[in-house]
Amino acid sequence: MPMNKNVFSSMAAWRRRAVSRAVHGGARWVRQAAAVTAERPGPYRFRRIGHGTRLAYPQGTVFGDPWIEIGDHCIIAQDVTLTAGMMPDLDLGAEPILTLGNGVVLGRGSHVIADVRLTIGDDCFFGPGVYITTTNHSYDDPEVPVGKQWPRADPVTIGPGSWIGTGAVILPGARLGRNVVVAAGSVVRGEVPDHAVVAGAPAKVVRSWDPEAGWQPPLRTPAPVPIPEGVSPEQLLALAEWQDAAVETDRAGVDAMKTDGTEMGGTGADGTGTAAAPRSSADAAKNLPVRGAR
Repeated sequence: MPMNKNVFSSMAAWRRRAVSRAVHGGARWVRQAAAVTAERPGPYRFRRIGHGTRLAYPQGTVFGDPWIEIGDHCIIAQDVTLTAGMMPDLDLGAEPILTLGNGVVLGRGSHVIADVRLTIGDDCFFGPGVYITTTNHSYDDPEVPVGKQWPRADPVTIGPGSWIGTGAVILPGARLGRNVVVAAGSVVRGEVPDHAVVAGAPAKVVRSWDPEAGWQPPLRTPAPVPIPEGVSPEQLLALAEWQDAAVETDRAGVDAMKTDGTEMGGTGADGTGTAAAPRSSADAAKNLPVRGAR
């Protein structure tokens, strides 16, 4: 007696799911096993790779690793290129060529090309596809193809705490100060002062910090309020429920106003018809009880 067509379809679907799970499980295992850390440096001989640092698999092009220093707790995403020297197997001397400070994050597909000294300070964050180089093509001779002319090289420095947006290009000789923000897609050359925001190609300062006047021009949005220390996950969950309840209360009040044509007022501490809200979500989180607490 022939088997029902649905049975074959169900078996085929089960096999596809099983194969998919196996392939994804194998890929996760490979990514874990092939990630580069201080304890598992793989084929590389970095001058230093700090504690807690991880280079995700697959790595991009990496050479000149004996002249590359990577600090503690860095995150190097997939397909990131790190090179020291113009080509592999060169003797670059006794000093490091490429230095990444502690806590540096390099986004996926970024390139850091150091033919001469390139230094990235602590806690710098880079979006995907950022290109940083100490070397550029020259075109002095109009008769010789540009790619065959000897390039120019100039050291690059990126100060600590800086944020480099997606797709930005940092050219040879760039010297970025502390806590600099580079907008996505910008092309940066020359010197950028501390606490500046640059944008464009070529990048120009569009906002800067004045110790007396603050950010100029002023920021258009208020500063985010961080979660206070000591606030538990349960309190954050209770805060979210409190905010949802407050929204529903406001909606109900608005609906009532539309229905009877009256205005709410005088029923709450702030005269709006609802109880006065805490000054901020952070204050509310501090005042909320933890579930299960007595």
